[in-house]
Amino acid sequence: MDIAQVKFDGAGLIPAIAQDADTLEVLMLAYMNSEALEKTLSTGRAHYFSRSRNKLWLKGETSGNFLSVKEVYYDCDADAVLLKCAPMGPACHTGERSCFFRRLDEDGQGRANAGVGVIRELFQTIKDRKGASPETSYVAGLLTKGRQKILEKIIEESGELVKAATEETRKHVIHETVDLWFHTLVLLASEGIEADELFKEFGRRRGTSGLEEKASRGAKGGV
Repeated sequence: MDIAQVKFDGAGLIPAIAQDADTLEVLMLAYMNSEALEKTLSTGRAHYFSRSRNKLWLKGETSGNFLSVKEVYYDCDADAVLLKCAPMGPACHTGERSCFFRRLDEDGQGRANAGVGVIRELFQTIKDRKGASPETSYVAGLLTKGRQKILEKIIEESGELVKAATEETRKHVIHETVDLWFHTLVLLASEGIEADELFKEFGRRRGTSGLEEKASRGAKGGV
């Protein structure tokens, strides 16, 4: 990226949008001057310029919620930049994953959908529960009981999902699907498998038919 191509405004600033590189969720909007942009490119962590404090700042410097920058783009008019990032915690100072968590297009009070980013947050919570007391944490208790108990729960939840899809309402199907996904994430945590490994595999299969995927590895799979 050639910074000379970027058009800063009269105050020497340019809006910079941060987006989750995996989920494409918009995380936040702030402003950069040329120094902030250069530091972002050289360090791989998002730096911004505070208009209220009139100084450079590193996102996550006090909270630890850094934005690890994977790619940087600028738009067709060269007057805005896009950072594709791996967020290391919530992007918003309120503790929300994204700063854009409130809806205005309905009644002014609607809350934005959590999006697929909630999967990563849930998985991190599950991993954090490994060190918790089985007396106070369902996840810790399940992890303590080992793989076989986790597999039994997955079989149980799979059966309940099939039953819901066969005999019950749409709402029940949604609830049972979430239960199944939750216990599957517990299994991944117990096996030391990261959620991002699943996202990467989904990305690999994207655009590939299920039949082609199955033939390529002689097993079930594909989309």
